[in-house]
Amino acid sequence: MDNPERARILLRMEHRSDILIVGGGLNGPALALALAQTGHSVTVVDALAEKMRKNAAFDGRAYALALASHRLLDAIGVWPQLADHAQPMLEIKVTDGHAGTGPSPFFMHFDHAEIEEGPMGYMVEDRHLRRAFLDAMANEPAITRLDGKRVIAQAVSTTGVTLTLDDSSRLEGSVLVGCDGRRSGTAERAGIRRTGWDYGQTALVCAIEHELPHHGIAHQFFMPPGPLAILPLTGNRSSIVWSESTEAAQRINALPEAEYLQVLRPRFGNFLGDIRLQGDRFTYPLSLTIANAFIADRIALVGDAAHGMHPIAGQGLNAGLRDVGALAEVLTLAGRRGEEIGSTLVLERYQEWRRFDTAALAMATDVFNKLFSNDNPLLRMGRDIGMGIVGSLPGLRRGFVREAAGLTGDLPRLLQGRAI
Repeated sequence: MDNPERARILLRMEHRSDILIVGGGLNGPALALALAQTGHSVTVVDALAEKMRKNAAFDGRAYALALASHRLLDAIGVWPQLADHAQPMLEIKVTDGHAGTGPSPFFMHFDHAEIEEGPMGYMVEDRHLRRAFLDAMANEPAITRLDGKRVIAQAVSTTGVTLTLDDSSRLEGSVLVGCDGRRSGTAERAGIRRTGWDYGQTALVCAIEHELPHHGIAHQFFMPPGPLAILPLTGNRSSIVWSESTEAAQRINALPEAEYLQVLRPRFGNFLGDIRLQGDRFTYPLSLTIANAFIADRIALVGDAAHGMHPIAGQGLNAGLRDVGALAEVLTLAGRRGEEIGSTLVLERYQEWRRFDTAALAMATDVFNKLFSNDNPLLRMGRDIGMGIVGSLPGLRRGFVREAAGLTGDLPRLLQGRAI
């Protein structure tokens, strides 16, 4: 029986799985596959319909996947479907300056050749990543995916957790995982509060086609209103993540395409020749938000449900996949030892593993954004000198390359490319 037919039958009755996951975006499916492959039954509740998730049209959205995240996707069997659509990131160039005046002479240049493991990461379009997850889940008998369904209530007892969906069906499990974003209903229903603030910035996101090849080089250009990231896609295309003040971003995004490009060109420069837009344009308000706890009774939060940070270092999805690797490892090893996987003792191991690392990363992106998103001449001089020093010291530069590749810290096994 295929997954859709099984889902229709299950919706008419109470259904029990080991793990219930709310959220069918990226982290939820990754966690479902990791857990299913270690012997757990998993149900994923996705508010969006499958046909919306599988939209094959290119819309400009893409993700920078660190090398460690690539290893996790390979370990859970998703990477083979992505390999032909992935653009390796071979170099990263970081500069500082003003739109239309060119970069400062001080810069940082990171090359994947300084590490032995391979490219620092890969750029993958959103449409390919989501389709690969959906196909992999459909081929995994231990995963039940319920699409177009919303959770309206959750209840925790000493024996498990129960979800009530908007069609009055009920799901039961030992552990509930919220992968439902920064406005996580799972966290809210569990009484988990959040700490954070708005940056007064909005990211303009689009993709461009350019005349000249990018050679797998990613660029980060810091300007007073906010950073501009130029990230290589397959072919002569790049993904743009461009931060401006919220007022300016709304005004720019409302412009016709030709005028939008007129604003982008002096910021982008001409090093890739003429540019033109490809796909849709998006805006995302930028803020920092961290859950005050990553767990509650029989509940764990993963990805943006636990932490949302500035995209300045492109670590949002990578941090979420670290959560995925850590939680899958904690639950799997606990189950093999005969422990109750929903116990607070087990879930606290996940929180202890991920909370400090995530808070440190969030604070680093916060400080970095505030340091670079201004035009204070003393700060400009200090940061330019700092970039020059980092760029001239091989040991320090290599450390930054390893950090960008996601190879530092206490890595879960899946992010090392190892099975749990």
